Amino acid sequence: MTEKSYQKLDYPELAGQIKAWAQDLGFAAARISKAALPPQAEAQLQAWLDEGCHGQMDYMARHGSLRVKPADLVPGTLSIVSVRLPYWPAQAQASEEVLADGRLAYLSRYALGRDYHKVLRARLQKLADKVAEHIGPFGYRVFTDSAPVAEVALAAQSGLGWRGKHTLLLNREQGSLFFLGELFTDLPLPADPAEEGHCGRCTRCIDICPTQAITAPYKVDARRCISYLTIELKTAIPPEFRSMIGNRVYGCDDCQLTCPWNRFAVNTVEPDFAVRHGLDQVSLLELFGWSEAMFKEKLAGSPIYRIGYAKWLSNLAVGLGNAPYDPQIVLALQQRLDYPDELVAEPVRWALQQQRLRQLDE
Repeated sequence: MTEKSYQKLDYPELAGQIKAWAQDLGFAAARISKAALPPQAEAQLQAWLDEGCHGQMDYMARHGSLRVKPADLVPGTLSIVSVRLPYWPAQAQASEEVLADGRLAYLSRYALGRDYHKVLRARLQKLADKVAEHIGPFGYRVFTDSAPVAEVALAAQSGLGWRGKHTLLLNREQGSLFFLGELFTDLPLPADPAEEGHCGRCTRCIDICPTQAITAPYKVDARRCISYLTIELKTAIPPEFRSMIGNRVYGCDDCQLTCPWNRFAVNTVEPDFAVRHGLDQVSLLELFGWSEAMFKEKLAGSPIYRIGYAKWLSNLAVGLGNAPYDPQIVLALQQRLDYPDELVAEPVRWALQQQRLRQLDE
């Protein structure tokens, strides 16, 4: 974007209209922040990177300060509109029930439907189009977890919520079960005030984390986080974390499920986020039995698709290793022993050993 001069615009009025248009488009809320974060944001990010907490997410380090300097990421940006969109599907089987049944596969509830990137980007584009209809051409870019954008920090700065101790955005009216998106603009819109945090002395998210990935309030070591281990990590889940993973084979919601603020969370009304293929309550064995063609067919258009078939099987093998002893599980694992990729074959061997140990305990 290049800096422009807009004449005869009532920016406070336009800001209010943008927020109203966003809600008309189905967003739960929209707020506005300036295109700058506090100086300490860069130092905090660098300290986190220096500790190696980003693991294999090299892009976190590669883009460096762009993540906390939005006006450098998109030159000419003056204001950022942050939006939130609930994703929790109303018809999803109760998470606690699935987590308690070691035979079932738990997939993070944000991933049960279609890929949120496309949904939010399309809706943000409609918001930008609406602004252009009203004021004429203007400079903008839309983002949905698709570039080095510190979306939680920007959303918190805009008053859309506050950063919880689990590092996710929290909102008093809707908890944390929503996606975030951003519209970078070259419009000098008035910024909304930030909101003070409301976590108080609560440490439920820290206490419940199966792998103790929240190493301090507001700090997550991704190398221990189940979402990272099952999605971002390109290798098999390290053995030291496998028993802690349980049946969580794609992502983890524990820190959100335990958060008191999520008693106010709302279900999504977005059809694209509805549960597909019964993924809210499906057995580990059934998913492990999918061929690569079935994986590609059933998960096309899903955020799960991007981890690939081998990582999918690798995660499921760990889940089966943690499941109660079952001769059918042993048989299914034995059929994958000769899998040509060690990403799968090694966790299969581990899972077989775990199943045999459980058989001896019976």
